[in-house]
Amino acid sequence: MDALARLNAAQLPFAKLLGIELTYADADKVTAELTVRDELCTFPAVAHGGVYMAFADTLGAMATFLNLPEGAGTTTIESKTNFLAAAESGSKISAETTPVHKGRTTMVWQTRITNEKGRLAALVTQTQLVLPAKA
Repeated sequence: MDALARLNAAQLPFAKLLGIELTYADADKVTAELTVRDELCTFPAVAHGGVYMAFADTLGAMATFLNLPEGAGTTTIESKTNFLAAAESGSKISAETTPVHKGRTTMVWQTRITNEKGRLAALVTQTQLVLPAKA
């Protein structure tokens, strides 16, 4: 099963709630799109910062998942977001997650989120803890 199929099969409920549409996945890159809906907005009808953070966190966790040893898990232990541009309700945002570090106990991912105009909307760096497989 290829990486994109593995992630789609995982059926993460929160990713579904956000409306994340995966477009590409391998061990070194995950890309996706998300339509900014009114219920994901703040005033004046632009994506809430938490949407950017949750979008990036989900993709970073997925990317880590693709690099885990059999039976291992992951959890986010740190995340930092720079908010750079807005995304209006009804528009689509795109994200690309790539590794900064892939180690045995932690992985660090950077996610670039762009708005429909192609402008960098957010830059997120997160650290994922690798949880060992249960014996």
